[in-house]
Amino acid sequence: MEFQIPEAVRVLERTPAVMDSLLRGQSPAWLNARIDPDSFTPVDVLGHLILGELTDWIPRVRIILEHQDSRAFDPFDRRGFTSLIANKPVAELLDQFADLRRKNLQILNSFALDGAQLDLPGKHPGLGPVTMRQLLATWVVHDLNHLDQVMRILSNQYRDAVGPWREYLSIVT
Repeated sequence: MEFQIPEAVRVLERTPAVMDSLLRGQSPAWLNARIDPDSFTPVDVLGHLILGELTDWIPRVRIILEHQDSRAFDPFDRRGFTSLIANKPVAELLDQFADLRRKNLQILNSFALDGAQLDLPGKHPGLGPVTMRQLLATWVVHDLNHLDQVMRILSNQYRDAVGPWREYLSIVT
């Protein structure tokens, strides 16, 4: 499928509602569950998404528009969200994520990117040459990846409780 901004925006605008449906009102046991000691919890995933809204997607779009590949993107600390989520209730974090995403999609739409701008080059600090189109497609897939991650974390809470059905449930590890 060819990347199209309107389709991408439709996915991106839904992610906060999906996260909200999965996490709002859940017990701390579910919100702080992990598949293994080094993995994210659902709240960590939410913090990571918030950090991306603040420091990653739109700032990188701006870097491409202003500097193209003459300036590399600022590195992204995928675990740099700790102070953003510390001692905050999940409802507040969900509201913050929804608000940031809404504002970022308004900013994205205000750029009115055309085909030529989607092909502009950028420079990732680790991956090297990228395009605006690849950056925006990655934003969508990144969201879907983390929704999958939350579903796996939550599903694994009943990994043993499902008994022999585990054989048919590929989501549990």
